[in-house]
Amino acid sequence: MAKQHQNLSPGTPAPVSGIYQEIGPRGGKHNEVTVPKGKTLPPTPTKGGTYSLVERAHNKSGRG
Repeated sequence: MAKQHQNLSPGTPAPVSGIYQEIGPRGGKHNEVTVPKGKTLPPTPTKGGTYSLVERAHNKSGRG
């Protein structure tokens, strides 16, 4: 079974290429960003926000 990439902090490298959704500190879902594998996740506008993988990229680097 594949690993779930949830609760990734801003500034950490993306484990796989794909679309990540910002999750607010109280669980609200906000903007989505596309991040290639190895690049750092951008800062969130609210303190305590994290990112969760929504969809992997449809190429070799999206396989994880």
